[in-house]
Amino acid sequence: MSAVLEQTQWVPFKQVLNSEGRVVDPDLMPSLSQDQVRELMKRMVTLRVLDQRAVRSTRQGRLGFYAPVAGQEASMIGSEYATRKEDFILPGYRDIPQCLYHGWPLEQWMLWSRGHQQGMEIPPEVNFLVPQIIIGAQYVQTSGMALAFKLRGEKRVAITYTGDGGTSQGDFYEGINFAGAFHLPAVFLVQNNQFAISVPVNLQTAAETLAQKAIAAGIPGIQVDGNDVLAVYAVTKQAVDRARNGDGPTLIETLTFRFGPHTMSGDDPTRYRSKELVNEWEQKDPLVRLRKFLTIQGLWSDEEEEQVMETVKAEFTEAMKKADSAPKMTVSSLIDSMFEQLPQALQRQRAEFARQEA
Repeated sequence: MSAVLEQTQWVPFKQVLNSEGRVVDPDLMPSLSQDQVRELMKRMVTLRVLDQRAVRSTRQGRLGFYAPVAGQEASMIGSEYATRKEDFILPGYRDIPQCLYHGWPLEQWMLWSRGHQQGMEIPPEVNFLVPQIIIGAQYVQTSGMALAFKLRGEKRVAITYTGDGGTSQGDFYEGINFAGAFHLPAVFLVQNNQFAISVPVNLQTAAETLAQKAIAAGIPGIQVDGNDVLAVYAVTKQAVDRARNGDGPTLIETLTFRFGPHTMSGDDPTRYRSKELVNEWEQKDPLVRLRKFLTIQGLWSDEEEEQVMETVKAEFTEAMKKADSAPKMTVSSLIDSMFEQLPQALQRQRAEFARQEA
């Protein structure tokens, strides 16, 4: 499978920075300040360290479910940065970074990873749904939420994510078709990291791109270099603004690559990916690319990056302590979280479990 990025006959391909950190499309360069571009770099460094710590903690048994994100930082960070806090994120299970930067406390994500009910208690001011485990289901939910925004006359946008494998699900088509038919304020991102677990994208579909699937829904489709955080931000910002202004939804395909396994649940990517392919994509590392761009302009240093890394390590350790101190779950407390007013049958069950737990 080639990692060459080329313009297709179906949809436009967008890129601002090439692998050497040089600007190749000044017209697409977003109007961000130097501090904002530096912030994008800080967030990607933060995410790379968080990913390393999460992988290690999972292996130690201190976290539960985890889907590694190294290699996809630009796609995740750039797209979330283009939203407003009042916009709603509907993530898949790998899209933890977007939720964290939208306001999800780090320790609460850790509890969610462990299956603790407090991990599901999203603060009321934080606008996202709990990461969806069912592949593609968030696309249907996004259209429903976007419809609510439109009916209420709210200038808010619903943005969602899935992987290349998610585009083979019926929910994917239903979601984008409904959004197109009703002209909804939604943005649909497909993070094409080349493999749906072990299935390469060329076995997922005969389509030349995943973005061109938007054509059938009557909405714009755009393909962007997913390892170029400036391009991802620029394209997503245009789509978000378009949705907010009442001009309808957009489907964005970000071309990227996950360096690690699909999840930490026993997947071995060496069984289905060649070293040559991995090496090819490592040359396109999103952190290296933006680091080169900033270094050329004298806006980044090794010392600053090291400081960011040390800060993240300390924050991760502190969040883990908070997660470890959370009260242990009980069946009765789990039942309490199911309904605002418990049905009689559950009231009886809760009373029985409470007696056993006493």
